[in-house]
Amino acid sequence: MANKAIVGRKVGMTQVWDADNKVVPVTMVEVAPCRVVQVKRPETDGYSALQVTYGRQDPARLTKPKLGHFDAAGVEPGRRLVELRLDDVSDYQVGQELKVDLLESGELVDVTAVSKGKGFAGVMKRHGFSGQPASHGAHKVHRKPGAVGACATPSRVFKGQRLPGRMGGSRVTTLNLSVVEVDPERDLLLVKGSVPGPRGGLVLIRDAVKGGK
Repeated sequence: MANKAIVGRKVGMTQVWDADNKVVPVTMVEVAPCRVVQVKRPETDGYSALQVTYGRQDPARLTKPKLGHFDAAGVEPGRRLVELRLDDVSDYQVGQELKVDLLESGELVDVTAVSKGKGFAGVMKRHGFSGQPASHGAHKVHRKPGAVGACATPSRVFKGQRLPGRMGGSRVTTLNLSVVEVDPERDLLLVKGSVPGPRGGLVLIRDAVKGGK
């Protein structure tokens, strides 16, 4: 599990030049200062995590239970509550602010977000099928998956069979992305490569759990 994590908003992609004058494609993530609303510990909650909020929200737009949750913590209401799962939360306390300088340039991170929804898609686009032959008796089946069921036994389609269906709109994690630059003055984080989700989407950033340090 992660040792540190932060929540941000995807701004878009651009490019920068490194020390060798090579172009590096980067994704800009706006990381507004996050306020810790609740610290969850294994002895009380069964797991360790931080519940944080960011931005500002009019209290009149909140439900009474959520407003009471903010009041009990003594934290100004934010736009939404986000939970960050961490290994150790002993160094954190309610009301503490987490900023973009929590991460460093050159660090490897994992980014989690909800991917762009693509709508209903066939097996060629959704699963990378090659399709049917272009000739030799193939008639109006060029983009179809072919036979999907078994014979008389068991006379059904196996569970998990790759079929057409709704594509995208699911939680995706991209591993081992490199932090190119941290800009605390503008609350910006530049991450090498692409990040899941549309512009303006919520992204969770944590230090990489598989790529080493």
